[in-house]
Order: sequence, then C-alpha cells, then structure tokens
Amino acid sequence: MIFADVIIDISVKSLDRPFQYIVAPEMEEEIEIGSLVKIPFGMGNRIMKGYVIGLSGEALFDISRMKSIIEVEKQGVVAESHLLSLAYWIKENYGSTMNDAIKAVMPVKREVKELVKRTIYPNVSREEMTDARNEFEKKHNSARVRLLNELLCSDKNFRDGIDYSYALKNLKVSSSVINGLKDKKLIIVDSVSEYRNPIGNQSGDDDRHVLNQGQKHIVDSVMKDYVSGIRKTYLIHGVTGSGKTEVYMNIIEKVLLLKKQVIMLIPEIALTYQTVSRFYKRFGNRVSVMHSKLSAGERYDQYTRARNGDIDVMIGPRSALFAPFQNLGLIVIDEEHETSYRSETPPKYHAREVAIKRASMTGASVILGSATPSVESYYNALNGKYELFTLEERAGGAKLPEVQIVDLREELAAHNYSIFSRSLKSLIEDRLERHEQIILFINRRGYAGFVSCRKCGKVIGCPHCSVSLKPHSIRGKVTQLKCHYCGYSEPMPAECPDCHSKYIGTFGLGTQQVEEMVRKTFDGARVLRMDADTTSGKDGHENILKQFEEGEADILIGTQMIVKGHDFPNVTLVGILAADLSLNVGDYRASERTFQLLSQAAGRAGRAKKPGKVVMQTYQPEHYSITSAAAQNYEEFYEKEITTRQMLQYPPISNILGVLVLSVNEASADNLAQVLCNKMKIYEDVTVLGPTETSISKANDVYRRVVYGKCADYNILCSIKNQFEEYMKDNDKHKDCRLIFEFN
Repeated sequence: MIFADVIIDISVKSLDRPFQYIVAPEMEEEIEIGSLVKIPFGMGNRIMKGYVIGLSGEALFDISRMKSIIEVEKQGVVAESHLLSLAYWIKENYGSTMNDAIKAVMPVKREVKELVKRTIYPNVSREEMTDARNEFEKKHNSARVRLLNELLCSDKNFRDGIDYSYALKNLKVSSSVINGLKDKKLIIVDSVSEYRNPIGNQSGDDDRHVLNQGQKHIVDSVMKDYVSGIRKTYLIHGVTGSGKTEVYMNIIEKVLLLKKQVIMLIPEIALTYQTVSRFYKRFGNRVSVMHSKLSAGERYDQYTRARNGDIDVMIGPRSALFAPFQNLGLIVIDEEHETSYRSETPPKYHAREVAIKRASMTGASVILGSATPSVESYYNALNGKYELFTLEERAGGAKLPEVQIVDLREELAAHNYSIFSRSLKSLIEDRLERHEQIILFINRRGYAGFVSCRKCGKVIGCPHCSVSLKPHSIRGKVTQLKCHYCGYSEPMPAECPDCHSKYIGTFGLGTQQVEEMVRKTFDGARVLRMDADTTSGKDGHENILKQFEEGEADILIGTQMIVKGHDFPNVTLVGILAADLSLNVGDYRASERTFQLLSQAAGRAGRAKKPGKVVMQTYQPEHYSITSAAAQNYEEFYEKEITTRQMLQYPPISNILGVLVLSVNEASADNLAQVLCNKMKIYEDVTVLGPTETSISKANDVYRRVVYGKCADYNILCSIKNQFEEYMKDNDKHKDCRLIFEFN
C-alpha cells in the first residue's frame, strides 16, 4: 500500500502539520509529491483540498482508522518536490504556515482551458473543389461558397489553409457549415495546442556589444568556476550604465550551452519591457516572463513551458524565482538592493536569501548585481561570503552625469515658492529647446509621513532610535509625533525647535500635482506621468515606456518605478524634486534607500553620447546619503552607514525580529504584545524594543501592535519565533489574535 502525507489547504496554525491518507490502487500511477488532492477531513468528513508533501509505504497510524484520498485533482498544478522542500525552509526561517509557504512557491495555482489553434485545409484537388463550389453556387449555399472561395483565392491559402476563427468571424461561416464540408470530405480541420504568448512579437537584431576588459574579466572568472563545478554567490557592483546586463547575458549564454536553465529576476514589472526585448533578441523564443499582470492562462502556459523544458530563461519579479525548472543552473538578481524583493505578505521572505537557498539545493550559482548594493550584500562580499566584482566605468565610453545639489532653504529665502528651483527651471527650458528628454523624479516614499521645517530643514526625530517621528492626527489636525520602533512620543511643536520658524509641518508632493505644475510652467511640453494610477492596465508600464522611448513625450514624471534600470539615450536631464523625502520614513534603512534611489535616478541621465545633468533639490544638502549619491561614491556612503549600523546594532551587524500582533480586540492586542515582550526579555542576548503601535495602528477593524528583538545570533531569534508559535497553539485565551513574523 502507498500512503500520502497531506498538508490541508487552510491557513490555520493548529492544522499546519501533515495528515496521512491511504492512496487507492487506481490512483497510484497519477499521484506524486506536489499533487493537489481532495480528502475527507475532520469528524464530519468535510471534503477539503490539500497538497501531497510525501509518499511512503509505511503507515504511521492504525490503517483501520485511516481515511483514503477521494481524488487527485486533474485541474491542480503539481508542485516540484524540491520546491516543497524550499517551502518548508521558508516556513522555518520566516515564520508562516506550511500551506502559506507552499502557495508562495506556487505562483500558478490551477490549470486553465487549453488554447487550441485550428486551421482549415483542402482535402481534394483544386479542380474538385472548384466543381463543388460551382454546385453550391447553383443551390445558393452562400456560406459554403464563401469558405471555398477563400481557400481557392490564392495558392498560399490552398497550400497553408485558413484560420478557423478567421472563417467564423470574417467570413461569417458557422461551425455547422464547416462540419458539413468536413463530412463531405472536401476539407479537413487540423487542431494544434499552442501556448499563450505574453511577450508578443519581438523584432530587431541582437544589439550585442563587445565586452570591455572589466566585463570580460567577470564573465571569464564566473565561467571558470562554473565549468570547474564551483558554485558561488557573486556580487557585481557596477556604476549605472557600466554594462551589467551585457555581463549577465554573456554568462547566461554560456550556461545555456551547458544545457542548464536560468532565472533572471528584475525588481519591477515596469522593467520587463526593455529587459525582455534585449533577451528575446539574444535568445529567441526560449525566453519567457512570469509576473502578476499576466492573465491566468498566460501564467499557466509559462509555468507548463518551464516544467516541460520548452524554455530556458524565465524573466520576472519575485514570483519568477519559483519557475519549475528541472535543470536550474543560474539565478541572476538584477538591482538586488530593491525592497520589492521582500514579500509584503506572510511568509515575509526575501527573494535574495531564498534564491541562494534554492541554488544550493539544485547545484546552481547566484549572481547579484547593483550600482548601489544593499548594505547586507556588500558587507557579505567584504567578509568573503560572496565574491565581489567591481565595474567602475560606464560601458561604451559614456561619462557619468554632472550632479548639482540645490538647497531648497535658499530658494525659499529668495522667495521662490515653486516646486522647481531656478536652476532646474532654466535647465528644463534649455532641454526642451534642444529637443532632448527630461525625467522628473519624485522621491515619494514617506509621503506626508514626517514633520520638517522648510526654513532650516530640521526633521523631528526619535531621540532613541535614529528614525523620524511619525505624525498622528485627530480630526485632521496633527497633535502627536510617535516613534514606531520604541513607542516614544511628544506633542506636535508649534514652531521649529532649532530656528523657531513657523514653516513647520508635514511634507509631501504627488505626481499629479507635479504634472499640473509642469503643464502650467512649460507651455507646449509633451508630458507623460508614470505611477500606480497610470499603469493599472495590463500593459500600462510598457505603453508609457514605449511612448517615451520613441520620442512621443519630452518629460516623464514618476516615482521610483521610472528610475530603475531604464535606458533612454535622449534623456540628458534628471530633476529630483525632493531628494530627502525618503530620509524621513521612520526606518533604520532610510539613509540607504535614499542613497540608492538618488543614485539610480541620477544614473538615467547621459547614458549615450550626449552628456547628462542631474539636479537634486533638498532641504538637507549636507546629509551623507545625498552628498555620496551626488558624487556617485558608494564606498563613501557604505563606510558612514555601516558605522551607524554598528553603533545601533542594526543589520547586518545584528539581526531584528519583528513580531506583529493582530486582533479585532484592542485590549487583546495590547495584552498579547506585552506578554510576548516579557517572554523576549528573558533572553540575555536580545535587546527588546516596544511593544508599540505600528505605523498604521488599525486597518480594516484590526488592531496592530509590534515588538522588536535585536540579536547578533539569527538562530536565537528563530528559536523565539518557534517558541511564540508553540505558545499560540497552546493558549486558547489568545485565540482572537494572530502573529506575523518579519526578520530584518
């Protein structure tokens, strides 16, 4: 007999363990690890679904009391066995149910209707078909005549046939007419299954570039290791425009020649258009994409193609990491520093860490690339965990742009109340006259999320946590400022505590507001705006980027999605309207993210033969993240940032476990948060912060509290997570609460 271990398809902690079922003999051939099955569950034998995570010939319980699987779901997508092992690792390391972890590694949940292409071909000679057509004309069978005329009208149609759907829609011929002609043996209908193509018809020649010495050194070094059987994680730190993508493509090309498959992760759907275009020109239809904007049919087809080995390269954001390749040889993570690689829903995994784990399970290498690596990755590279490569110059001889920092306090003193500094306004007018393109970037992370003085630039910060305080309002008026790490609070000041100016308040700027100001200030300029509102459609990102690339607009306005990896040769000016907005988001990574965004934004200018210029407008021109970004000096930024992290014991020096408590009952949330805080304090090596409210203390009638624990030993934090999970299972008094864990 065969027995199956099944995880129930329900996200309840008490059910987050396998249950064993008997596999009926008639199911033995079709069931496999990863199969979706129907099973009877509980006292009432309620029919539920679950995933098979193990098969064995040994019963763990009395067979007479064991239930049998009802059915193996034909419409269920099968998870690969190594992906189930990866799901278990994710569950253990990030805290979630096994069921949630399985769903994370299965970006496609179910089969969809097969797409079939049908073609109508002649089944007789041209003379016989002509005779038949003439007979139908006499009988006024006009639909039959139309179809046969279409086949007879050209040698091509008679040879290659005509599309079935074309006959239905354009020739107005019904399926019954087609079937009647089939019955008379005049035609045949050929049906071929085909995959939905989310890429579309890409055209153009491969714009392959000759590698410079630095690029060639990286390709040769990685491939020397690879051919020798050495598998590592590599970090390529290259300035913007240094040709990292060309390095990836050369390594991928060599890995594919070894009959291996490759996953290429990009941080944003917005990057898919340009990336896929380049890869398709190099590798043809062995390339595909996986992302959330695809239809269910497109997602399923790409999943199936990957599983069947019909494609070799899968490109996409985070979910593409779980493409079911059987022979995975390489994972590339471009812009590895991006926050979008971290899942926002449980399990809150980081794609970089999961990629390294999957690579170790499948014998693959990992390449991380960025002009502004995450502090964690650079720290790991300097300490020998990753191998570091550096590209210090732009490819093709292009120069880094000239960067000007504009102090907005001086603009205010000069009575310029516009969102455009005098310098930026003059440069925009100049570029418009020259018919060159402009990108205006709004660093909107932290929108209206902090309090600052417009006269001196002072931001009200927490005295204990080195983050900004967040405004809390009552009936629209800000009354309190709070820290969402330790809970410190103070009243909203009426004037700046440093310069006593009345110009103090929440700060924010929106893309729509900027678009209105651009149209008003620069009459006749052709403007495109790219944000969540304008890219909601399936091809929203691609349409806007294509318009801008083809010169249909002079100015592109947007948030962070416009500054990541795009390459527009005619962009010679980038204006950063509020460079310091993201410095004040109440997060220990605020300086790092600001440096990264500003460096990436600056890197969009002057990527071809025309020189580029960047204007950074800021109230904090002396901050090291802004001065380092302006100088495009990552090492200078890293040294100052890592010193701060060492002082405050933030990652990567130490680790942080965030325990989020959720409950519809405020008192229950407060009580459990305090209980967990006390339990965490028992560990001598753990520094505890909180409990406190989260930045959004109540959402959808659910109260949210958080406790943080800082510790150098990640395993200690994992054991705390495990202890809290067991505590929640064993205590009914907290049944109206649930926990979400987040590491670092």
